[in-house]
Amino acid sequence: MLSYTGGLVLFAAVLHASWNAMLHGNRDRFLSMTWMSIAIAAVCTPIALFTPWPAAAAWPYIAASGLVHIGYNASLVRAYRRGDLAQAYPIARGSSPLLVTLGAALFAHEAISPLHALGIAMISGGIIALALQASHVSRAGVLAALTTGATIALYTVIDGIGVRLSGGEALAYTAWMFLFYWLMPLLFVAMRGLPALWTPIRATPMAVGSSLAGGLVSIAAYGIVIWAMQSGAMGTVSALRETSVVFAVLIGRVFLGEAVSGKRWLACVVVAAGAVCLGL
Repeated sequence: MLSYTGGLVLFAAVLHASWNAMLHGNRDRFLSMTWMSIAIAAVCTPIALFTPWPAAAAWPYIAASGLVHIGYNASLVRAYRRGDLAQAYPIARGSSPLLVTLGAALFAHEAISPLHALGIAMISGGIIALALQASHVSRAGVLAALTTGATIALYTVIDGIGVRLSGGEALAYTAWMFLFYWLMPLLFVAMRGLPALWTPIRATPMAVGSSLAGGLVSIAAYGIVIWAMQSGAMGTVSALRETSVVFAVLIGRVFLGEAVSGKRWLACVVVAAGAVCLGL
């Protein structure tokens, strides 16, 4: 039976699929990601100031993760420009659990059981199979998505180690790491100018509002993952989180009326079976 922690990580996967759908649905994804980042940083600022500070050993990891997250944000926007959601999202998310498992073994000396290794492989394989069924798979799109997957694996391993050094202050660790998201609006203004950031508030308030909501959802989604990695194996937690790809398929089918082929359902079953292996 899936543990309480595993259930929460699966809930985080649903949240993750939801905010990625919000991001991809907005026409200007760089602008959307910037407003998401503003929401994330604004909420986390008071949390960081009024909670006990993480232990000193965690601060290098907080800084490293915060900077890698900015690179991830930029890479994700680029991946969504180069490929469809059905292609970019599965490749980016599917490639990361295997990389996280390798990184955790090398840098955190984590061991993993054969059954859990099988589960991680099934989840990654099923997710990538979903991506390869997309009608238009471009080389540039795949490369952009794989780059995004590498940044996901990098910040996941950094946070998995860092939160264990935080002295049990997972909330404070998460909040201080997300403060680096204040760099996103600075980057946006440097590239496009301040009017490009503020004008959409009047011109397209619904798009800005959905971006702000997506930012709030993403805080909960990744906050749960950081909390789970305090005691759970990084590769296992990462693989469970990436079942978000299956939820993205279900969201597309139920709410967007997208067609789902038999092969895509089979890939979803493989991912679900891999999640069951992780829960045993």
